[in-house]
Amino acid sequence: MSQFDAKEFVKRLPARPGVYRMLDADGKILYVGKARSLRARVGSYFRPDQLQPKVQALARAIAGIEVTVTNSETEALLLEHNLIKRHRPRFNVILRDDKSFPYVHLSAHEFPRLAFYRGTRKLPGRLYGPYPSAGAVHDALNQLHKLFRLRSCKDTYFANRSRPCLEYQIGRCSAPCTGLIAADAYARDVESAALVLEGRTRDATVRLGQDMERAAERLDYERAAMLRDQLAALTGVQARQVVTRTRAGADTDVLAVAEEGGAFCVALMFVRGGQVLGTSTFLLRAPIGEAPDVLSAFLAQHYLERDAPPRIYLSHAVEDADALAASLGARAGRKVRIAVARRGYPQRWVELAGQNAANALRMREASGARLDQQYEELGRFFGLATPIQRIECLDVSHTQGEAANASCVVYGRAGPIKADYRRYNIAGVAGGDDYGALRQALERRYRRRQQESEVLPDVLLIDGGPAQLAQAIDVLAALGIRLPAVAGVAKGADRRAGQERIFLAGRKPPSILPPDSKALHLIQRVRDEAHRFAISGHRRKRARSRQTSMLEAIGGLGPARRRALLRHFGGLQGMLRAGIEDLAHAPGIGTALAQAIYEHLHPGAG
Repeated sequence: MSQFDAKEFVKRLPARPGVYRMLDADGKILYVGKARSLRARVGSYFRPDQLQPKVQALARAIAGIEVTVTNSETEALLLEHNLIKRHRPRFNVILRDDKSFPYVHLSAHEFPRLAFYRGTRKLPGRLYGPYPSAGAVHDALNQLHKLFRLRSCKDTYFANRSRPCLEYQIGRCSAPCTGLIAADAYARDVESAALVLEGRTRDATVRLGQDMERAAERLDYERAAMLRDQLAALTGVQARQVVTRTRAGADTDVLAVAEEGGAFCVALMFVRGGQVLGTSTFLLRAPIGEAPDVLSAFLAQHYLERDAPPRIYLSHAVEDADALAASLGARAGRKVRIAVARRGYPQRWVELAGQNAANALRMREASGARLDQQYEELGRFFGLATPIQRIECLDVSHTQGEAANASCVVYGRAGPIKADYRRYNIAGVAGGDDYGALRQALERRYRRRQQESEVLPDVLLIDGGPAQLAQAIDVLAALGIRLPAVAGVAKGADRRAGQERIFLAGRKPPSILPPDSKALHLIQRVRDEAHRFAISGHRRKRARSRQTSMLEAIGGLGPARRRALLRHFGGLQGMLRAGIEDLAHAPGIGTALAQAIYEHLHPGAG
């Protein structure tokens, strides 16, 4: 690349919105940014007297700049987000977001199910949340099932009950599956639960009181007594809750950023229906950013991947708040307001979120310092010139060749990056051929990452010895990929932790690190996580195959009907509990085939 003349380049830039990409001498992207005016923004990087030392370091590394002019700030914002997500430049603030927030789901069934849910928001029914953690959802569900006794079972299980289950016996379900509660009474319980989930606990209390009085007037004393107990329990819950009101239906997210020693943490607090559901924290690296820059980057990277609530309150002002609010509003189909909290409850929420962010940084310093030491020692062990940022580990799991699958886990400087975990079902490989299975998983993973220009690991660990390591080296060489470090990790002679042998290409004999080695502890941690992830996937795959295999011997029951049956009854256990008449009502199953299925599953019955 020829000498870059920054002054002349800036002169030729238009004073229009756009995105700029700063490149190093090898043409690699250092930093991606957006601008209301490309000329003014890019020119600001070449005024050394006005720059912070960290930004000066970036400016000195720039060997070229590419720009894309856009029609608006909103277009620039979206393009910047996509480029950061794709290239992950080392000077940008990067949100390593592996968090898919959970919800409480109230299904659209005649007798709705109240249950934990994580996934797309397009399913039928009502979703309440998001909650900051699975534990918060389970706490809410535990409380609601005790209060309103709504069912938690799947629809297939519900449809095939002939008597109440254990949930009814312990007072957590009213057994609508067997008609022990009328549809209208169950619907009233559903609406009361919905009011509580919306933060309208007082309205739910009034409703229960009215229902209790009506039941007493009808001389339905059993129902009235049950409602009385619900009312007493709900009043107790209401007294324990710390509920802060905004305006009915005004869902709000609260964001605060804390900084300590160059590390940043953003705390995200969820407020739904005026009730604080909890806080989730995100640790970020910001090579050249300050608190407002970190908050701006978080807003874009977090909310452009999911729906934003109507209100977002911030601890710091960000310069692109208006453009971001317009983009999020267009995505959500309603107005989104982004503002700095100045007074009242929003200010208190921001202060509380800030305390959570600062506390998370202190905790990270205690545990992260140890992790940083492990990464540094591992880098020295491999003889790497640059710090390790990403470790990947592959493992293959099967039971005597059955249900083979491979797993890949990923670790970054802050710990596991679970959003990047992957499982690979192995096909076309002879049972028990670990080498063939490993080759297939390696080829599939790294060919795709190469084609999509995805980030590659600094260290690749293979669970196994020199033979497995040779497979990895051959596959990477065939793909033209050169990684800084590739190693095989084999257990010791008696398979005890601390005796692992580390095999490296071209280095003999294998290395055995001392039991107190920080590098060894990191290798063990990553290898054990890969093993756990592979085993859990293998067990699920084996369970599915064994469920299906029990049905394969039944004449007239092909693969499509087997899958439909298992789906209809919620698995093999549901089928085993079903009678001939229940089986006959399943899709595509007549009386004759139902009889054959029942006799096969219950040999000697009748």
